[in-house]
Amino acid sequence: MATTEERARLSRETVVDGALALADEEGLDGLTIRRLAQRLGVTPMALYWHFKNKDELHNALVDRMWSLVDTKVDPAAPWFDRLRALMESVVHVLHAHPSAAQLMMTTHLDAAPRCFDSMEAALALLAEAGFEPRRAAAICRYGLRTAVTLAIADPEINPKMSCQEVTELRRHKRITLETLPPDRYAHVVDAASALSFGEDSDPYVALGIDLFVAGVRALAPNG
Repeated sequence: MATTEERARLSRETVVDGALALADEEGLDGLTIRRLAQRLGVTPMALYWHFKNKDELHNALVDRMWSLVDTKVDPAAPWFDRLRALMESVVHVLHAHPSAAQLMMTTHLDAAPRCFDSMEAALALLAEAGFEPRRAAAICRYGLRTAVTLAIADPEINPKMSCQEVTELRRHKRITLETLPPDRYAHVVDAASALSFGEDSDPYVALGIDLFVAGVRALAPNG
């Protein structure tokens, strides 16, 4: 049973911060009530005082991440530049917490109410661009999927892999591509090195955001 002292020094925010840090280090599989309690130096029952189960804790992680998104974009900028700034902020937050980013796609809206600020900002920009609500909602869903993909970078790379294991995985992929029949896959063979190296650099992320924004702008009724 949680002691009075544990309850006094363990706030809900402290638990969420510890859970987010643990997920960053060990992935969602490593985020257990027992491991989190050990990290915070309390008994597991002290955590149940704030969260009934692991699902509630996951919801709180997602809510915290949405709270970190900066929705205050320059009102004087064109709508597509404001959309880019909003997208950049979402990707930045998710990139900082790639393990928890996966939860963004499965958490119910009412479980992470701070998402509504970002949702309202995005829908307002898309309405300004001339999209009707149904179309704007679809673009928002696609935008979140794009942001998660950019944040996770290379899904083949397990965060627990050593540098040597990552190097070997990429070497094997490069050899596989380079040894394809060049008469049938000439362009794949030429791009083997680039295709086998999962980019997570700033230029790569920027290109992904530019492609998304450019696509939305091309479809916008108001240009």
